[in-house]
Amino acid sequence: MTTTEQSRYTTVAIVLHWMMAVMLVGMVFMGWRMEDMRDLALQGELTFAEVQAYYNWHKTIGISLLVLALARLGWRLTHPVPPMPETMKPWEKLAARAGHIGFYVVMIGIPVLGWLTASATNFPSYLANNPALELPHLPVPDEAYEPLGSLHGAGGWVIFGLLALHAGAALKHHFIDRDEVLTRMIPFLKPRA
Repeated sequence: MTTTEQSRYTTVAIVLHWMMAVMLVGMVFMGWRMEDMRDLALQGELTFAEVQAYYNWHKTIGISLLVLALARLGWRLTHPVPPMPETMKPWEKLAARAGHIGFYVVMIGIPVLGWLTASATNFPSYLANNPALELPHLPVPDEAYEPLGSLHGAGGWVIFGLLALHAGAALKHHFIDRDEVLTRMIPFLKPRA
């Protein structure tokens, strides 16, 4: 294995990273759109079936994200990651680890909160012409619907906060520290000579 190969994440880790990044951001925007759709349905501008189809897609993609997050965590625990640059200060290394842990908490926690929220209502999640991944309802009381839904929705802001910190740190490493941190996760970006 070459030094360049050792300093990069595995192909599986890179694919999961970028695929999940796109899906997570897309799901946040999808969730915000869902809030608008409820209002449009109440005004009669959308049908129940149209709104429910959108919700079903959100749930199905959310559970797919949960499965991918668990697979990614399993991969991470069984495959070593490239070492952090020796020039990083201890607090930077701690912040990087905390940020990565935060992402795993969000990638697993938000879909679970969504599943719990969906379980706290008797609202049907399946229409004959609009199949969705049908999950068993978890034992959650109906009264938990609003607080769980609020937590699930607030998760979108947590995703964007973590994403801003993560991207900002990666760009700082590339343009200010001039180290190889960014090249470890971007396949087409070549390490500096």
